[in-house]
Amino acid sequence: MDEINDINTGRRDVLIVGALSATAAVIPAMAAAQAGSSGSAASAPPVMMGVRFAINGKVRALELDTRTTLLDALREHLHLTGTKKGCDHGQCGACTVIVDGQRINSCLSLAVMHEGSKITTIEGLGTPEKLHPMQAAFVAHDGYQCGYCTPGQICSAVAALDEIRRGVPSHVSADLNAKPQVTPEQLRERMSGNICRCGAYSNIIDAITDVAGRPA
Repeated sequence: MDEINDINTGRRDVLIVGALSATAAVIPAMAAAQAGSSGSAASAPPVMMGVRFAINGKVRALELDTRTTLLDALREHLHLTGTKKGCDHGQCGACTVIVDGQRINSCLSLAVMHEGSKITTIEGLGTPEKLHPMQAAFVAHDGYQCGYCTPGQICSAVAALDEIRRGVPSHVSADLNAKPQVTPEQLRERMSGNICRCGAYSNIIDAITDVAGRPA
């Protein structure tokens, strides 16, 4: 029995030594590979590219790092800071803008992808002297509290009503072939990508419903 125990102990010792040796060899190699890859990435110069698009009706030309998001191009290069950076992962909707008639999360889109596009930000919808109907409705119905998400909410709401006019169905539509309706259920689904951490959702729906009853 002692001999069997000695054999088993010897086998365990061999396995442990072998595993430690393999780990000791692999870890430095992995570290070297990671250091080499990160070093080469850090030393690589940015790739610059020119892009022209119409922002709020005015053609703008920029020379940008190809990794620049549309959100950063708007905020950092064009100083249109009404569009907000919230999560920067496409989860909150604070950065919503309207591109060629479609609402998008500008944090998830590269600026150089939009050569020739027509882009509308919150600054292009209305002015303090002449509010867009949706902006006025948000004020009238208290559709905001802290206001951080409001630019994205308003841009998304304007685009959502345009989707309804164009016959784009909601995911909660009972009949996808039927004409979309302005109902609280459909509006909540259409606006579900825009998060309000203050919880002004019911007032936002009231504001959109109010605008839907007005002439375009």
